Amino acid sequence: MSQNCIFCKIISGEIPSKKVFENESVLAIEDVNPVAPVHILVLPKKHYTSILDIAASEAGLADLSQLMAALPQIAEELGVEESGFRLINNCGEEGGQTVMHLHFHLIGGRNLGPGLI
Repeated sequence: MSQNCIFCKIISGEIPSKKVFENESVLAIEDVNPVAPVHILVLPKKHYTSILDIAASEAGLADLSQLMAALPQIAEELGVEESGFRLINNCGEEGGQTVMHLHFHLIGGRNLGPGLI
């Protein structure tokens, strides 16, 4: 856990959020600035700065595997498993990452077309 990380503070309950899914290693919350009817942030509970950080260790890869395993359940609970959704991970400042805690944007609930969002 990083003391200055807003997502770590959300995970610890220090900052409130609208949870849509939670298990022992993953938290999924509503994005405060949604770009579509369904816009969820899927976070590992353990702090990793980016996908590059999580891939650097076997423990990190196990955490990533648990996050990926939760995605079908999250999509089903949100009602987008059949219609489709987009899963986005921004990595680093130039990649558009604004919070330096690994997270994925699960976006859906409308036709997203061929663009990025």
